[in-house]
Amino acid sequence: MKYARTVVLDGGFDEAVTKVKEAFKDQGFGTLTEIDVRATLQEKLGIDRDPYLIIGACNPHLAHQALGAVPSVGVFLPCNVVVRVDGERIIVEAMDPDIMASVIDDPALAEVAAEAASRVQAALDSL
Repeated sequence: MKYARTVVLDGGFDEAVTKVKEAFKDQGFGTLTEIDVRATLQEKLGIDRDPYLIIGACNPHLAHQALGAVPSVGVFLPCNVVVRVDGERIIVEAMDPDIMASVIDDPALAEVAAEAASRVQAALDSL
């Protein structure tokens, strides 16, 4: 099973990050965390790499439903969205929420995962 949904964008990195956040916001996701992998690797290891940002996106309504169905599902939350540079392209990858349903056999969770997957795909499609 695939674990990520991916789109490729043209343009600049900062512009892509703004677009990604807005697209996910339009689908009810807020940004809980941002991890600047490039800055962290530079600071901790002295390694220079292309821009790479991990956005921890959360739809509170869906998170509440998922946690109500299976409290331990929090290990899959928030939904990580990666924005990274690959040559001249910007790659946007989002965790596929269907992974939760494939790992945890619970009908209520499957419904939440399907809704989350639909919203994640809609956000990516809007880019």
